[in-house]
Amino acid sequence: MMQKEVETDEQQSFRESLQPLMPRQNNSNEPLAENYSIYPFHSLGTGQIFEGYTTLAEWILTNRRVIIDGYSGVLWEQVHTSLNEAFLKAGVSVQWIFTSDYLKPEETIRRLVQPFLGEDNAVWGTRCTHKLADFFELEQLQRAGENPDAACTIIIGTGAALCGWEAPLIYLDVPKNEIQYRMRAGSVNNLGAEELVAPARMYKRFYFVDWVVLNAHKKAIYNNITILGDTQWNDTLNWAFGTVIRKALEQLTRSVFRVRPWFEPGAWGGQWMKDRIPGLNKKAVNYAWSFELIVPENGIVFESSGLLLELSFDFIMFHDAAAVLGRHADFFGDEFPIRFDFLDTWDGGNLSIQCHPSLPYIRQHFGEWITQDETYYILDCKDDAKVYLGFQEGVDPEQFRAVLENSQENKEVVAVEEFVQAHKAHKHDLFLIPNGTVHSSGANNLVLEISSTPYIFTFKMYDWLRLDLNGEPRAINIGHAFNNLRFNYQGDYVKESLISHPALIKSGSDWETYHLPTHPHHFYDVHRVEFDSTIAFTTANSCNILMLVEGTSVTVTVAGEDHVYYYAETFVIPAAATSYSLRNNGATRAKLVRVFIKTSIDHLKE
Repeated sequence: MMQKEVETDEQQSFRESLQPLMPRQNNSNEPLAENYSIYPFHSLGTGQIFEGYTTLAEWILTNRRVIIDGYSGVLWEQVHTSLNEAFLKAGVSVQWIFTSDYLKPEETIRRLVQPFLGEDNAVWGTRCTHKLADFFELEQLQRAGENPDAACTIIIGTGAALCGWEAPLIYLDVPKNEIQYRMRAGSVNNLGAEELVAPARMYKRFYFVDWVVLNAHKKAIYNNITILGDTQWNDTLNWAFGTVIRKALEQLTRSVFRVRPWFEPGAWGGQWMKDRIPGLNKKAVNYAWSFELIVPENGIVFESSGLLLELSFDFIMFHDAAAVLGRHADFFGDEFPIRFDFLDTWDGGNLSIQCHPSLPYIRQHFGEWITQDETYYILDCKDDAKVYLGFQEGVDPEQFRAVLENSQENKEVVAVEEFVQAHKAHKHDLFLIPNGTVHSSGANNLVLEISSTPYIFTFKMYDWLRLDLNGEPRAINIGHAFNNLRFNYQGDYVKESLISHPALIKSGSDWETYHLPTHPHHFYDVHRVEFDSTIAFTTANSCNILMLVEGTSVTVTVAGEDHVYYYAETFVIPAAATSYSLRNNGATRAKLVRVFIKTSIDHLKE
């Protein structure tokens, strides 16, 4: 659960977080850190990003009609007020048409979305199958007329492009982390909802309904977008022309990119990231997660003449998913299939004892296409660190369930190691967690979690009797867990098949490549590359995801350009890049993990 955070800056009361807003500009015109950067960006050249509502208003007034569409989480009243002030200063009369006036009644929308929200007390729903148009009185919206006496008629709000006008289209975006900070502050709401609900309920509807229909809408209008704007700041925005952004995305799909990470505290969170990653707020009680590459919630940052503009990751997939994913694009579609994130328990606590749904289960119950098959790569750990993984030999499922249910009901401590194996953790170990496997990271680890993309389908069975950071009990899901647990993953099978055993597969004068085999359920594979000077690769028509797990920095040369990445930074080489090379910039040997999709993923197609 989320830490209850208090925003002390009155100018930022629209968001609730201790994490600072991304700066609107980088005056040095250089990367914002000389090591791990929390604001990585990709340059567009000079003069390609514009700042402020005044400049946008000036451009709007060169047109008779304009559509301003955008994502959930945009503060539409602020956008309207800021633009209107600019028009009034210019002495111009503008007609406004608001899409919110054409939404179906709140009760109608509630009935529309209810089948996808699951049980009230459950974390999960089912992926929505409706379209954005289903939320509107569409015929009325499309009949909305313009005032011939107005200098310009503007239709504004989420879904504005549904009007069907032949007019310039402005699309306003906002990062997913900022949507959640606004959600906690009560400054945004679900589409068509008037009453504010608890943030957890609001997030569930965002995840299973709003974001699903809005992403489909965004994809449908992507090629028609004239201007893209970043509205994560309350009083201003940065914007760029769609032609410029599409050109930049075309380059990124054939080069290398890094998304903007973001960070969250949690009940079991630790201190590794807070102590070692510059730019994080030290006042946070801890950091449990980093969203290194959890792309449903990451953005890509662009830079021009010092100005920064962030757009959600799905834009690159909408632009050319085949270039990013290569031979498996037909199967995965617009969904980027692999995620990287940090789980920080350094001076923190154990994660819950948990498992994840099987492939048929997640498809049937939650509408997802792939399931949450994970691995734990130990980036760093203390001497006493361990990982809970697999069952003890001869475990009795009925006894295990009875103990868990008794603990949930009577708040009694569970002797976890009587049922679940505990393995000593070492740097660079890889623990395999295919769906249905009982597992947990113990305290004093910094885990690089390498996984398939789904990221909220965790069935907790035991959480050490602790409360979340808001002082509330954490959700326990014994029923879901026991519908998925693989009790045959026990005894010697665990050490033989769930702990990866590295094997040298290639070597040169000053480099080695090791295969860290994954489980047959995993559709991705892991290599560790260890080298002193340089090494080169081909993408083999598959997306490559890499992280420097030992060393200071590497220079990646791809598509004729050099890019520097530092220790613990994640970067992506799209399949269409074809080939790339790495140069070690440190005085000692560099080690990288390199992850890619296996040649055969037939088990996902059954």
